[in-house]
Amino acid sequence: MTEVPTLAQLARQLGAELRLAPGADASGLVSGLNTLQDADTSQVSFLASAAYRRFLPGTRALAVLISSDMASECPVSALVVDNPYHAFAQATALFDRAPKPSAGIHPAASVHPDAEVHPRASIAAGAVIEAFARVGADASIGANCVVGEGSEIGEGSRLYPNVVVYHGCSVGRNCIIHSHAVIGADGFGFAPYERQWVKIHQLGGVEIGDEVEIGAVTCIDRGALGNTVIGNGVKIDNQVQIAHNVRIGDYTAIAACSAVAGSAVIGKHCTLAGGAGVVGHVTVADGSHITARTLVTKSIDRAGSYSSGTPFSDSRSWRRNAVRYGQLDQMARRLKELEVQLEQLAHRGD
Repeated sequence: MTEVPTLAQLARQLGAELRLAPGADASGLVSGLNTLQDADTSQVSFLASAAYRRFLPGTRALAVLISSDMASECPVSALVVDNPYHAFAQATALFDRAPKPSAGIHPAASVHPDAEVHPRASIAAGAVIEAFARVGADASIGANCVVGEGSEIGEGSRLYPNVVVYHGCSVGRNCIIHSHAVIGADGFGFAPYERQWVKIHQLGGVEIGDEVEIGAVTCIDRGALGNTVIGNGVKIDNQVQIAHNVRIGDYTAIAACSAVAGSAVIGKHCTLAGGAGVVGHVTVADGSHITARTLVTKSIDRAGSYSSGTPFSDSRSWRRNAVRYGQLDQMARRLKELEVQLEQLAHRGD
């Protein structure tokens, strides 16, 4: 939205029921969005979690996106919706002021004569489009990006500055890839031979679906033989490692600093919280939730929430417990011996 909307216009855009506070005016202009505690009298806020309910009575916002069950507590105008967080996400698009690149090829870009760039695509200064690469309509290739030989960037997708897409990779429609992400680097493939390592050349590519977002400094390796595959609607945070031949199902989300080892298969609609790890050659069922810092060491065959590791504690207690962890095997053997002895005593009693 380029013009500042009124409260009534915003309500229509979001499909919200507008309940005006006493003395409020539906023609009041909305300058932007902010939190309950920081919003001023020209901004709209939202309440999506009961944890923030305590900030509602003191808010100075022009209006609040809120569910019907809490609307009666709102001291300012209420924009009543079924899902306030979803409505907030929609509203952010209306107020997004990120610069929109203009179509055309910058004189300082390098586009190979055998590349195919749609007239409505934008190629920024310093970008390199190699032979037989294709860039679709309304796609944007940022400054100093590289699109490798034979790779394809789909319609409406945006590569922020310094993204590298190696040869033989495909990016679907309406994707976003943030700066310094690397798509299609070689997977970690080496064969041991006579106490040395022999490189296994990675012959596959990377196939990324539609409406995927990939965070900054994330690496997605090309397949050793077949492709590494990222499904439609997948969201990958910053500093994530996706190894060769991994397959990630549609609409899965992976938070920062997570890593998925080679040939693992992550199902649809899964979530991996920050710092999670998945070892190679395992499968994670659709709808699984992996909590922060969890290491998945074997396949998960049904949806659920899965955790591993130990929570933090004060250092003195942690050190004592760490010693006990090292004694668990010995304790298990002693427990087994005691169970045998108890069973023998029970037989004697009979």
